Amino acid sequence: MSGRGVRLRRVYDPPEPGADGVRVLVDRLWPRGLSKEAAAVDQWPKALAPSTELRKWFHGGGSAEEFRRRYEAELAGAGAELDRLRGLAASGPLTLLTAVRDPASSHAAILAEHLAE
Repeated sequence: MSGRGVRLRRVYDPPEPGADGVRVLVDRLWPRGLSKEAAAVDQWPKALAPSTELRKWFHGGGSAEEFRRRYEAELAGAGAELDRLRGLAASGPLTLLTAVRDPASSHAAILAEHLAE
């Protein structure tokens, strides 16, 4: 858990209808091998995912600290999308979904922090 009413989960984990609330995929790419039905994603705001350039830079050996700085700079330009998700989180449970193995140490956690501001 993170933020106010914001959960972090792997998109590959089965949905928890009583707890997930609105399920938002925060990856730019659709998760490999997962059907849309199994994912049960309600929204997919690609503008809030790290840019392709940033993702490739990080996977090419970029540091976590510099990734955070660059991703936060990208999020600074996504005010309307952030506000929309903040509104969803304020009105009920919101689950940020990602394909990464450890959502708590991913871009989804950074995004959840921004939603809590």
